[in-house]
Amino acid sequence: MKKFKKFYIEITSVCNLACSFCPPTERAKGFISVADFTRTLEQIRPHADHIYFHVKGEPLLHPKIDTLLDLAHERGFKVNLTSNGTLLHKAGPKILGKPALRQINFSLHSFDGHEGSVDKEGYVGKVLAFAKEAVAASDVLVSLRLWNLTEDNATNVARQRNQEILDQLERTFGLDFRIRDHYTRGKGIKLADRIYLNHDHEFKWPDLKEKEDENRGFCYGLRNQAGVLVDGTVIPCCLDGEGVIDLGNIHQTAFSDIIEGERAKRLYDGFSRREVVEELCRKCGYRQRFSM
Repeated sequence: MKKFKKFYIEITSVCNLACSFCPPTERAKGFISVADFTRTLEQIRPHADHIYFHVKGEPLLHPKIDTLLDLAHERGFKVNLTSNGTLLHKAGPKILGKPALRQINFSLHSFDGHEGSVDKEGYVGKVLAFAKEAVAASDVLVSLRLWNLTEDNATNVARQRNQEILDQLERTFGLDFRIRDHYTRGKGIKLADRIYLNHDHEFKWPDLKEKEDENRGFCYGLRNQAGVLVDGTVIPCCLDGEGVIDLGNIHQTAFSDIIEGERAKRLYDGFSRREVVEELCRKCGYRQRFSM
């Protein structure tokens, strides 16, 4: 029985922002129903303990996110949530103190990534106020993300762009050090009890239009992670935001059968041989981190 460290359930493909680093999906817009969500949980129950309410879309837009969290808790799942944080004034009370929540990630770089954003200090302030309230109300972890660095300006332009946010974090948490002096890509900086800041390079989604690399390499797709899109399409990893590698539909075929299907086994066995069999995987820059 395959067990996944991370399992992604896209509860909505709709987002309230249009960020430069996250191209909008070309799939039909939708929200998972409570019934479909419940059936999905039952099917993946033997395969995962931690679920992530994310692939594309903004999870706080889901009108019944509180119900989804309760259903996950009832079935023993821990939930990780990734949000741009702009809807906390509406959805914050729905998720505050929910026992299913293990970690909430706030993508603070979405402010600069979305054209037309206004009042950065006010936006960040509301996220930080919620973060403090959340850790006081439960055991949840909060990760504040600034994933907007690039290979050629990790120490200059992007870091300077982030300085206003860093200054606000230092003031809010009364830090006795300068965050920029402790920057390490991919490593969290503790700001307060269970509240961390994480820097990383700008995220790039794999695209079939990108240049293809050699078909050698490795990835953890279908090894430590898998996912299902809002329409039930099963995907091997959270980077397949368009469902290009369609392994089957969880509403038509049992998940346990899907991950043992021909396409899934071909992908898995290929990576075991360090061979990349799927076209999208050969055009995924993130996979290159694991190339051997």
